[in-house]
Amino acid sequence: MTSQGVVRQTGNHVRGARRVAALDQLVSFVIPVRNDARRLERCLASITRCDYPRLRVEIIVVDNGSSDGSGSVARAAGARVIVAPGNSVAALRNIGARQARGEALAFVDADHEIDPGWIRAATVTLLDPSVGIVGALCHAPANGTWVQQMYDALRARPAGRREVEWLGSGNMVVRRTVFERLDGFDSSLETCEDVDFSQRVRAGGWRVMSDERLRSVHLGDPPTLAALFFGELWRGRDNLRVSLRAPLSLRALPSIAIPIVDLAAVVLAIVLAPVAGLAVAAGCLGLLAVLATLRAGRMLGRSRPSRVIEIGQAWLVACVYDVARALALVAGAAHRLRRATSA
Repeated sequence: MTSQGVVRQTGNHVRGARRVAALDQLVSFVIPVRNDARRLERCLASITRCDYPRLRVEIIVVDNGSSDGSGSVARAAGARVIVAPGNSVAALRNIGARQARGEALAFVDADHEIDPGWIRAATVTLLDPSVGIVGALCHAPANGTWVQQMYDALRARPAGRREVEWLGSGNMVVRRTVFERLDGFDSSLETCEDVDFSQRVRAGGWRVMSDERLRSVHLGDPPTLAALFFGELWRGRDNLRVSLRAPLSLRALPSIAIPIVDLAAVVLAIVLAPVAGLAVAAGCLGLLAVLATLRAGRMLGRSRPSRVIEIGQAWLVACVYDVARALALVAGAAHRLRRATSA
């Protein structure tokens, strides 16, 4: 056999060994849920369709006091159900992870559907011991509303496999040893627990990897502007707190500065309107509009609009997003109100 043949055979053997090692990992899915039986059923069905040995998959559903039969749906799909009412979503994930047996902890939300190659791609990436988390930013539903389609353009999804600063906890897989070393998610956080966890993983010396093969559709993307507003009013409540925990970087600066500037513009407009007149107040709000226009420009660069109306739609979504994120600094919305407007 020629030297090239030996190299080729050795390479094939190594790749084959990696595939076997990847398929041998026990993967534990941890899915928090509260009154979301219909979408949970779709989520569980997508997991069972994955191209991965079924005996190497464990599914744990942590039920936050549902009254719509979510627990029954989970049991019918073969999942183990843990009932733990009155907890934050971070605490629910921690509760499920403590009961899990897998070397890989897959955190997927009940309103997500994953692609068939999702588990296999995750386990292959986790063969690299330097990787602590692998995942990907989710996609909007293919038949979603225009608000959902434009909201999706807010996500800067990198192509291929690339190291990133953070990943969403609704679509990520964590190496179990890393999760235990860091004591899981911070259960004192209502939101942004995924950003905080990603920051701690990176500070611990592990990499956070985005892999487009871990494709997930988020059925819970906001379908209307009202749902977008209340969703971001809730989601942005811990943004500043978490952002200031990590060393400041130029990439993180906009997410800190823009809500503060927008909030200052709104407050000044309200305060100055009776004193200096509507023109001055409008000038203050003009700063907010400029920042929203810049955000809309980035969105349009990702969505590549084919109609003029989409430019206006992007600007509306950017404005609502920015206003909600600004107000979240002083008045976060209740989670149940967010759920009510996005149903």
